[in-house]
Amino acid sequence: MHLKAVADRPVTTRSAVLQGPLRVEMEERKLGEPGPLDVLVKMMAVGVCGSDVHYYEHGRIGNKQVEYPFIQGHECSGVVVGAGNQVTRVNIGDRVAIEPGAACLRCEYCKSGQYNLCPSVQFLSSPPTNGAFTQYLIHPEHLLFPIPDRLSFEAATLAEPLSVGIHACQRAGLATGATVLVTGLGPVGLTAVIAAKALGAKQIIVSDVEPFRLKLAERLGASAVVHAAEQSVGEQVLKATQGKGADIAIDTSGHPDVLNTAIEVVKRGGKLVSVGFPGTETVPLNLTQMLLKEIDLCTVYRYANTYPLAIQILASGEFDIAPLITDRYFLEETGTAMERARTNKSGSLKVIVYPHGHREGTDQ
Repeated sequence: MHLKAVADRPVTTRSAVLQGPLRVEMEERKLGEPGPLDVLVKMMAVGVCGSDVHYYEHGRIGNKQVEYPFIQGHECSGVVVGAGNQVTRVNIGDRVAIEPGAACLRCEYCKSGQYNLCPSVQFLSSPPTNGAFTQYLIHPEHLLFPIPDRLSFEAATLAEPLSVGIHACQRAGLATGATVLVTGLGPVGLTAVIAAKALGAKQIIVSDVEPFRLKLAERLGASAVVHAAEQSVGEQVLKATQGKGADIAIDTSGHPDVLNTAIEVVKRGGKLVSVGFPGTETVPLNLTQMLLKEIDLCTVYRYANTYPLAIQILASGEFDIAPLITDRYFLEETGTAMERARTNKSGSLKVIVYPHGHREGTDQ
């Protein structure tokens, strides 16, 4: 397979570019030349992630600082329209989900299968690597995963947050029949519910302060919901588990009070999985309770080797994922899409940008 002739492929790509905090403008940018193992993808759908919103608003996360101008977006899918002359895993015309992190594949972490910890990883929309709010993207072939026709492009973008949920469950060693508590029901929390259910959890308890997110969690398989603004999460979890507590607690909020509540309700010998970044670098935890109960604390940073399973779960038809996608925008409306995700916490969940246009709720 050879790269399409230069005359047949685009040489520029229209991109939504972050020019400063809360300011997105359109630019026409020159496309680079794909390498022998690279693939040119026509971008069809890109989800707005919470990290995108944070960079959009604040310009940094931890020690990651945006250098403007900068292209965001990493939850993405598209169609293969060009390929380097050594590409063998995908073909022209393939519909694909795109794993965003290109690791070095040479360091000790990559060689052990923990490529999410690679210190040299180039992750789409994580500074300084530009992202996917663009019409065309060049990406390594080993990070493209074909998707079946029954899975829409917009649904395929959910493979990225679902991968975080899968990795969280795997880090906890989730076993069939487990009781799992998920705190915080943004896209990662809701896809963690999907992951836990798909991997065999028998009882899934969820908590959040937004009623519509609790209802979505029920539709996805949660067996008990706790409105954290009106009910005691600790009391409700202990009630649902007959005082035993959860085998595993997965927190996507990063809030210290939520983490400490999770410590209270995880059973003796249980697992606490921390996924969400906190608002401050240091967080006080009730270490005494963790020691007395011998609770294992696991942290999650992205994921590794999860995309095939994520696509399989999404394409299975076992989960009603359509309601997760609440807002849809053209590429030229990326700034509006970011504002929607930033300001409408009570009504928006997954906001999708379509770099090549769309009809509401379809791939066209």
